[in-house]
Amino acid sequence: QPSQPGPDASGYSAPTTLGNARLTDAQRARAEGRSPIIAPGMQPAAITAGLGLLLAGGAAVGPYALLVPLVLLQAVTAAGWFRLNGMWPARQGIVLAFAGGLVADVALLAAGRENGPAALLGTLGVWVLLTVVLQLRSPATGEERMSGLMATVVSAALAVLAAGHLAALPDAVTVGGVAVAAAVLTRALPLPGIASVVVALLASAGAGIAVGGFTDYGSQGALLGLAAGAGALIGLRVASYDYPSRFVHMTAGVALPLTVAAPAVYLIGRALV
Repeated sequence: QPSQPGPDASGYSAPTTLGNARLTDAQRARAEGRSPIIAPGMQPAAITAGLGLLLAGGAAVGPYALLVPLVLLQAVTAAGWFRLNGMWPARQGIVLAFAGGLVADVALLAAGRENGPAALLGTLGVWVLLTVVLQLRSPATGEERMSGLMATVVSAALAVLAAGHLAALPDAVTVGGVAVAAAVLTRALPLPGIASVVVALLASAGAGIAVGGFTDYGSQGALLGLAAGAGALIGLRVASYDYPSRFVHMTAGVALPLTVAAPAVYLIGRALV
């Protein structure tokens, strides 16, 4: 049996072509039995904040300006959900979910904001049916078809949900986008758990007041900002679950805070008018 290469006189072992497999942060945390909750951190938060500000600025300009960052948000949302569920590359499912978001955007532009709920629910209903039909034609096993069906339906639902920013009032999107940016950046600061949540919510409410002063919401922007910030923190929590990888953080961790905040932006924004 050939001898294994050992260290030479210099103290270094013989060179290899395989290299060392470096454990990811998620793999190390799992191996050490640490908490499955790993927060995305500051870099994804900064990207989320930038995207939130783009949504806020686009809403102030007009629906077609809002559409550009919204489409990017929907694409990252669709990919992030599949990766969060350990399904990758899953190209067909991601494309199908993303296409559902695009169809929702087109339906909203055609039907108008006043018919937003009908456009979103109609798109979602059609896409669920389409997903079921495609999964029934899949040659995969029953268990694989079911997991693929659930992941695709939820991913498509989230992409359609993100279109709620397009259905919401422009001022609400402006306030909500800035509030989400404030919430995620504050949440990424090295603060104790519950204190971090409270400070993030206060920051989102403060951002709501500040931006609301430039809109018709005025001081009521605090409530809208608080609701959007709460949605953002829920999205962050989902993206932090089950030992997520860095790729999950840079997709789901970026997109879910803004996507989950969309219903609050739509509902609270209209309720305060």
